[in-house]
Amino acid sequence: MRTREAKRWLQGTRILILSLMATTVGCGNFFVPPDNSGGDDGGGGTSTSRVYVMNATAGANTTTGSIAGFTIANGTLTPVPNSPMAVQFQPLAAIVSPNNAFLYVAGPSSINVYAINSDGSLTALNNGVVISVASLDISPDGQWLFGLDLQQSNLDEFQIDASSGGLSALTPQPLPALTGTMVPQMVKVSPTGNLVFCALGTGGDRVFTLNTTSGTLTYANQALQLNSASTSDNALATDSTGTYLYIARAGTNGGIAVYTIGGGGVLTAIAGSPFAAGNRPFSIALDKTGKYLYAANRTDGTISGYTIGAGALTAISGFPITSGLQVNSLGADSSGTYLLAGANGGNPDLSLYSFDATTLGKLNLTTSTATDTDPTNVTQIALTH
Repeated sequence: MRTREAKRWLQGTRILILSLMATTVGCGNFFVPPDNSGGDDGGGGTSTSRVYVMNATAGANTTTGSIAGFTIANGTLTPVPNSPMAVQFQPLAAIVSPNNAFLYVAGPSSINVYAINSDGSLTALNNGVVISVASLDISPDGQWLFGLDLQQSNLDEFQIDASSGGLSALTPQPLPALTGTMVPQMVKVSPTGNLVFCALGTGGDRVFTLNTTSGTLTYANQALQLNSASTSDNALATDSTGTYLYIARAGTNGGIAVYTIGGGGVLTAIAGSPFAAGNRPFSIALDKTGKYLYAANRTDGTISGYTIGAGALTAISGFPITSGLQVNSLGADSSGTYLLAGANGGNPDLSLYSFDATTLGKLNLTTSTATDTDPTNVTQIALTH
């Protein structure tokens, strides 16, 4: 059972964050706090597939949460030791380092670092940083951690100490303001490591180049502007070669938008984009073969499935399928055998799907589980590589 005791300074920070987000997210609950990025890309360091689930305690006045970990094997989800682990903040985003040594978790006022032990359990390390970010991603070489700042219009960057997992802050890069209101949703590093993409809700998208040796970020003068205040770019994914960028776009003219990635990060929409999806696409995942793409439709509580051909998407027969309420985070496991889905509204909190051996692209629900004492409010799942 998680503790409900909230430290006063965390309460004050959470109130500040929520008030800032309330002024930027627009009308009603169309736009929500970012909770969409799965940790399903990167190199491998272990043959054991695991998933870590970020749980925010239910209730508007609480500032505690938990992290649940599961080992994925033979169609089962087995809790790692000491799971779920209570934390004195509400997790907003998470990413596993490419070598599977560390789990980075963003709360309302800090990025927290955990060592991933051989049995999958977590050990908190005292080398995090005080900052508020909405989304996290790590460069493929494991040297650089990026976050979308919740309090400033910045792309934050940190150098990772390979031994301790510690973070050293670099100069943050301003996110150029264009049309629309920037609502930080997701940061994504290309698989080649030389580009960083930022999804900013109604504010569209920005592209930065990355010097993989020095870590220097440079705005590439590449942006996507959305022409409606009721349109939001919520999540990003790329294919393994860095040829295509996929965007979960909600609202007016929504769906899954597809762009070719040219030199210097130039984005060009392909014919037919955006491709129809459900109500409020909020997370995207490609399977390990790169032949299929899946989108979590948060409002519908469904998952859409597509085959990929030269970047273009074709809906798979039988989709969308029903998943958990407010499904908001997808990720493929390192073995390429399963797709996992986390749901903010629960029922269930975490679902494990296998890829059908006969009908290509079809998903079969293998098992599901609660990730803490319900309601848990899953904000994100992060997978080992």
